Amino acid sequence: MENSELSELAAFAAVAAHRSFRKAALERGTSASAMSHAVRSLEDRVGVRLIHRTTRNVSLTDAGQTLFARLGPALTDIGVAVDELNSWRNTPFGTVRLNVPNTIAPFVLGDAIETLLKANPGLRLEIAATDRRVDIVEEGFDAGIRLGERLAQDMIAVRIRSNLRFTVVGAPAYFEKRPAPATPQELQDHVCIRYAFPSGTVLHWVFEQNGETIEMPVDGPLTVDSQELMVDAAARGLGLAYVWEHRAASALREGKLLKCLQDWCPVDEDLFLYFPSRAHQTAGLRAVIDALKA
Repeated sequence: MENSELSELAAFAAVAAHRSFRKAALERGTSASAMSHAVRSLEDRVGVRLIHRTTRNVSLTDAGQTLFARLGPALTDIGVAVDELNSWRNTPFGTVRLNVPNTIAPFVLGDAIETLLKANPGLRLEIAATDRRVDIVEEGFDAGIRLGERLAQDMIAVRIRSNLRFTVVGAPAYFEKRPAPATPQELQDHVCIRYAFPSGTVLHWVFEQNGETIEMPVDGPLTVDSQELMVDAAARGLGLAYVWEHRAASALREGKLLKCLQDWCPVDEDLFLYFPSRAHQTAGLRAVIDALKA
């Protein structure tokens, strides 16, 4: 079999699995037009239409379903055979695609990624940092990072960080004008910097004390989609910010920000690396798991 024929079959299998040229292209690191060309070339070569295409939907013909049913296991076996060769290498190689929430990516990945890449020159990482909810299987990622309560049940999860918490911070100049809130309810009398998810939903500030949980909607003239911007705005005295403590660590050390409501900010968040259950993992993914665990 020619390399071009195998490439066409792999392209068809990806499109058939995702029912989308765009998602298949994302998984294979190419363009949707290249995937469409590969599938059309395969159809021309075998003389049978395999995929129905419309402006909105992609579906398999009967012939396409038959081919995909036979082709899927065969390509999986080929992938496993190639992955098993990794055990003969001294260092991992290839590309690992990782999805990480943007709000936590900087303080979770920095040191671990530096050490990982320096130790494994044949390894390539593609990291997508976004607070959009992502299906890592559907969008072609090898693994993702999430807080524990947001994990799907069909994923394998490895704890990589414990004792994460949110904190409320404000600039010394802000507290010179307003006394620090003593309870979450007093936030209603304060100017707050709000965080909005990509969906447009505004984050409520959650507090806990003695088994009591309070979820506070807050208000203020500034809403952003970046905790980095929240920290900067708070340091400029524009209001109070509710951010991951690690994101404000530098400004806190330098005295640009002060904490408040600490008795109401619980330490109960665990962070997990998660990935689909597979009989064989690539050496690259194993290296990423080991690095983040360490």
